[in-house]
Amino acid sequence: MGALPEYRWRLAPDGYATRRQLRAMGLRPGGQDVAAVVCRPRRRREPLVAYLYRVDLARPVRPMTPGRTAALAAAMRARRTCPACRRDAGYCIPRSLGTCVTCHDTPSDRKDATS
Repeated sequence: MGALPEYRWRLAPDGYATRRQLRAMGLRPGGQDVAAVVCRPRRRREPLVAYLYRVDLARPVRPMTPGRTAALAAAMRARRTCPACRRDAGYCIPRSLGTCVTCHDTPSDRKDATS
């Protein structure tokens, strides 16, 4: 991979962790560069690569503030609101449909007749 130390899958030494592993420990990389790489060979395709960070240089995860909590709630509410019927669907609307499942499955003739 280059100048970074490279380890085989599941053979990285202690003191290194992926972003997910850091998050599970309540930590974040904190601006540090990638310290090492773990590669998992795969047949007929590119190998899987995971970037490792040093645990001793990781910082604690920043706590959620009331403003960030409100912003996240508003963003999730926008993802659940159907643009056609303006109702909260109760789930994140699939981008492939663009509307809630009810509006997507209803023929446009019936939508005009009921409105």
